[in-house]
Amino acid sequence: MTTLNDTLRRVTDRVIERSETTRAAHMKVMAASRAKGPARAHLSCSGQAHAYAASGEDKDRLAQGQVGHLGIVTAYNDMLSAHQPFENYPEVVRKAARAAGGSAQVAGGVPAMCDGVTQGEAGMELSLFSRDVIALATAVALSHNTFDAAVFLGVCDKIVPGLVIGAQAFGHLPAVFLPAGPMASGLSNDEKAKVRQQFAAGEVGRDALMAAEMAAYHGPGTCTFYGTANTNQMLMEFMGLHLPGASFVPPNTELREALTAEGARRALSLSALGNNYTPVCDVLDEKAFVNGIVGLNATGGSTNLLIHLVAMARAGGIILDWQDFADLSDVTPLMARVYPNGLADVNHFHAAGGLGYMIGDLLRAGMLHPDTKTVAGTGLEHYTADPIYAEGKLSWKRGADKSLNDKILRPAADPFQPTGGLKRLTGTLGTSVMKVSAVAPEYHVIEAPVRVFHDQDEAKAAFKNGELVDDMIVVVRFQGPKANGMPELHSLTPMLSILQGRGQRVALVTDGRMSGASGKVPAAIHVTPEALDGGPIAKLRDGDVLRVDATRGELTILTPGVLEREVVSADLSAYETGTGRELFAAFRANAGPATAGAAFFGN
Repeated sequence: MTTLNDTLRRVTDRVIERSETTRAAHMKVMAASRAKGPARAHLSCSGQAHAYAASGEDKDRLAQGQVGHLGIVTAYNDMLSAHQPFENYPEVVRKAARAAGGSAQVAGGVPAMCDGVTQGEAGMELSLFSRDVIALATAVALSHNTFDAAVFLGVCDKIVPGLVIGAQAFGHLPAVFLPAGPMASGLSNDEKAKVRQQFAAGEVGRDALMAAEMAAYHGPGTCTFYGTANTNQMLMEFMGLHLPGASFVPPNTELREALTAEGARRALSLSALGNNYTPVCDVLDEKAFVNGIVGLNATGGSTNLLIHLVAMARAGGIILDWQDFADLSDVTPLMARVYPNGLADVNHFHAAGGLGYMIGDLLRAGMLHPDTKTVAGTGLEHYTADPIYAEGKLSWKRGADKSLNDKILRPAADPFQPTGGLKRLTGTLGTSVMKVSAVAPEYHVIEAPVRVFHDQDEAKAAFKNGELVDDMIVVVRFQGPKANGMPELHSLTPMLSILQGRGQRVALVTDGRMSGASGKVPAAIHVTPEALDGGPIAKLRDGDVLRVDATRGELTILTPGVLEREVVSADLSAYETGTGRELFAAFRANAGPATAGAAFFGN
């Protein structure tokens, strides 16, 4: 029997101890909800008639209380390429439920926005809070309490975390997450990034930029780089909410449809009506979240999940701390090179052995808890198998026991680097995180004067004016959750990459977020306390010297006397209206810090 890694065991014990009171309270509520059962048998005749009026051939069986009933919560819209395939999922789920002797209804829809569309725009200021809106909408969808289990249709950045948070409010129900899969590989992410830099430098026009972007984002499915959306899909396997091997199967294929139908059948089979009751509150325990953090580090995943995993865990009464991420990162091998920390995309990663190989190798290395409950059964070993569809049947076979391309995927014993892709930084400026998996070692320590901006447009204007010519740390503040919803600042990436390419030593420090595709420029992000809360970042002036040290995990003000200064203020009125921002005033006012998940509720 494989021995668990000491740090893995210690961090898990620490999370369990820290969460004892809140987890027990959550599980008590779930036990009470289970004891009450679905309300449909107790509804008035009028209530039941409302619930079943449009259910067609399922109506009589529902009225007689003879079937297991499955709720579908969908984030479908056809503006998001990753979510467009969900258009036809409800009918696949309904047919599969009927074939299994049950029934299914779309319980409700949740909004889904694309951060790729809103980068650098006002809409990005709604992005983080859309996660909390999705959680609230999930609760509304399931509030009729007429379902025995649920399936959740979502992929992208805030959608999966929001659905997970909402699902845990109904944690007495089984939950299976059904992905859509990645789009086919198009223009390589590396070539796309080069054209973006050329455009930012004025070397090519918008027509060349548009042609490159359209060649990269060209069909249905998830964007193929390893950003937040694909990190979400990885987590759903590591944490046991997907069917094994489901994450990176392309849309509109027989295998994809077979996995969707099987997900519906599996959800019904896990309900309290049968002998294999597995509610989501039992799946998402402390060990599952620790496994998710290991997966995040081993794959070099998105920094956004340092916020989302904390919020997701808290919805189940589990308290995660960024130090948990840091300690696990110190002992987790980086096993994957997928853009932006490599040239491959997720299709190449999947072909090289993918998540099945990675989970199996981490289990053998003692870096994952093997005994977690999952929707596939007890034991993470289920997730080392690959799904196949042949002769009209879905089955699973043993996955790869070695990497099929060691330039993309390596074993834990011979990784790309011995530690994970994330680093926590602490010091006199506060607490922050950095994604280091794509940053060359020579840039892990940057010590330089700061240039301070109050929004990303100011920084881009200074770049265009030729002002950013020396080594510097670009500070963009008043970008935290309370200030303006903590937008991603990914549109700064081409500018910063150009400065680095010129030989300047540069870094970004911000209380905002960076994209899940954060790349080769060191970025200390999610700085807490944020500027609007009076954090030290609000005391910096141009020319103050900072040290950003990803080697020692430090974020330090080197200029004397900074902490004795008064905090500066900023005119934030431009963030308060337009593009729906006025509707989110309550979210900004009540947002918690990034270290607690930056959530609107539970603070």
